[in-house]
Amino acid sequence: MKGVILAAGKGERLRPLTDDRPKVILKVANRPIIDYVLENLDPFVDEFIVVVRYEKEKLIKALGDEFNGKPITYVEQLPGKGTAKAIESAKGSVGDEEFIAVNGDIYFEIDGVKELVSTFRKEKADAALLVKEFDDLSQFGKIEVEGNRVKAVLEKPGRVSGYANLGVYIFRPEVFEFIEKTPLSERGEYEITDTLNLMIEEGKTVVYAPYSGYWNDIGRPWNLLELNEYLLKTKLRHSIRGIVEEGATIVPPVEIGEGTVVRSGAYIIGPVKIGKNSRIGPNCFIRPYTSIGDNCHVGNAVEIKNSIIMDNSNAPHLNYVGDSIIGENSNLGAGTITANLRHDRGNVRVEIKGKLEDSGRHKLGAIIGHGVKIGINVSIYPGRKIGSGSFIGPGAIVDRNVPPKSLLIVKQEKEVRTR
Repeated sequence: MKGVILAAGKGERLRPLTDDRPKVILKVANRPIIDYVLENLDPFVDEFIVVVRYEKEKLIKALGDEFNGKPITYVEQLPGKGTAKAIESAKGSVGDEEFIAVNGDIYFEIDGVKELVSTFRKEKADAALLVKEFDDLSQFGKIEVEGNRVKAVLEKPGRVSGYANLGVYIFRPEVFEFIEKTPLSERGEYEITDTLNLMIEEGKTVVYAPYSGYWNDIGRPWNLLELNEYLLKTKLRHSIRGIVEEGATIVPPVEIGEGTVVRSGAYIIGPVKIGKNSRIGPNCFIRPYTSIGDNCHVGNAVEIKNSIIMDNSNAPHLNYVGDSIIGENSNLGAGTITANLRHDRGNVRVEIKGKLEDSGRHKLGAIIGHGVKIGINVSIYPGRKIGSGSFIGPGAIVDRNVPPKSLLIVKQEKEVRTR
């Protein structure tokens, strides 16, 4: 069986973190999102087929040509939008084999794949999909079932309970015949859910496997923080491979990579994960659910809480980073503060594709892209985004989003008088 991973999308809702890279290679708990997908498919497949398009060179460089000794083949997505078109792109590589198809931007546990494969084989099905029960399906398509069969896949039905489609499928190669018949949807995409409905209408056996474990559709910046917290809480193992100086305090579980130095006065409360060759301290406070990547610097009088700091980024002195995400190769000037709580204590709202969305989070700080340089004494409002490649001048108050490759400076009038 082959594993097809759909990874061609731009991830616009995750900007500025996807300004210059596919979302599936964004790191959570210091590993690319797509690594977790490959890892959970690994026991069931003998080859991976990754469907690519947006910034494909960076994805191919990040993954390489194999995973755990199994080959990775890359195929360009065919023209057109939608999951059906993405799956059709793998037709030549799949051949006449059964295959698992998975959205590359979701997190799920291996138990879900195991149950899906078992159900597919037991029922001798033509297609199978993984489902999960939710109280509110307003953000999901509803899966109507009858016995062990899928009766129909419906559009978002509103605030009703039921089974939702999780984006994990198994197909026989005959699915490509139905994809060719799939019409363009109202939103201008070729939907695999429409393909499934065509299969059901023609009497094909489409079954489902219920899943009760953790699942995350990583479509918005705060989903990265949710997943980061889950992974650190459930998967982290205490491991110190770097150097911890006398006078530093480590409260397990904390993972510290090779070449990293934790200097005296640092106080780290797990779960916390720190990568390789980073410099931590002296005299800093790192609180739970924080991931710090490789070659990072967290310096004197810095406090970090429930945040993701990606590779080669620095919070070197007098910084507070709370419930925030900092992309790669970014630097916070001395005294830069991320605010993570509104004065009215309401949920933080974030602009996504031009519209404000409720994050559902009481606390949410800054979302800072890659290659961002921030001057001294900068204050950033909750939920604000700073585009990749931008420079924020000293003393600025970032109360609105900053586009990529922008310069934000504070102009102030000065008068110098003779004493």
